[in-house]
Amino acid sequence: MTTLSPELHAACAALPSPCFLIDLAALRHNAELLALVRARTGCRVLLALKAFALWHVFPLLRNYLDGTCASGPWEARLGRDFFGKSVHVCAPAYSNDDLLDLLETADHITFNSCSQLERFAPLVRRAPRTIACGLRVNPEHSEAPVEKYSPCCRYSRLGTTRRELRLDLLDSISGLHLHTLCEQNSDAFARTLNAFEMRFGDLISRMRWINFGGGHHITRSDYNLDLLCQLLCDFRTRYGIEELYIEPGEAVALNAGFLVASVLDIMRNEMDIAILDVSASAHMP
Repeated sequence: MTTLSPELHAACAALPSPCFLIDLAALRHNAELLALVRARTGCRVLLALKAFALWHVFPLLRNYLDGTCASGPWEARLGRDFFGKSVHVCAPAYSNDDLLDLLETADHITFNSCSQLERFAPLVRRAPRTIACGLRVNPEHSEAPVEKYSPCCRYSRLGTTRRELRLDLLDSISGLHLHTLCEQNSDAFARTLNAFEMRFGDLISRMRWINFGGGHHITRSDYNLDLLCQLLCDFRTRYGIEELYIEPGEAVALNAGFLVASVLDIMRNEMDIAILDVSASAHMP
């Protein structure tokens, strides 16, 4: 457990409760590490808004990152209006209203299935601005430490498996998106790459961009940054892909602040149990 300095403890005591206290120096350090990956590999780094969407620090982060990735129209609008760089969107499904909204905000729209791609690609092509279409694929390789949270578990709704992929729709897309990681090191990414290339390797060179998703715990102290950079550089060399993307979310803000809370009550059930004010309408185990 981290022990706060007297100065920081006094500052926290003066804050409203609950609130997030951001350490801008730590946040900048994380952003600099991510920018180092950009410089060494040419890979573009996106802020995953579902993991960290504090727009007050976007002016700092936009100096280091290439844009944002969103899960729907509201996050896409947040990225467009407050971050101001490239906006990528990936969701399990879109309604017609979703797509009409995203045509105004998104630069990349990734579809989760061939049926959604077939339905909406013509709408994207008719948009007054250029928007890249992609397809999320499922490499059927699970790295998540808890199976029920794995985007590649059996019966997963996330991503199109190779056997369900329709080759006649490939002309509608310029890129592929995949995601298997959850707060993991680059050795897990290496295994993911092997599975991805085994199932989709014959299609990769037809793409202009590949998005390797999130879950890369790049700013963790024991993260193997050299391996990540080597994997990305080798992949680019093998396939000649113009654009590579990763979407670290938690890694952007990892250990870059505190959740300030108050103890509202202490009850006892064989041990002392503190009741905090950080969860009113949602569970927080």
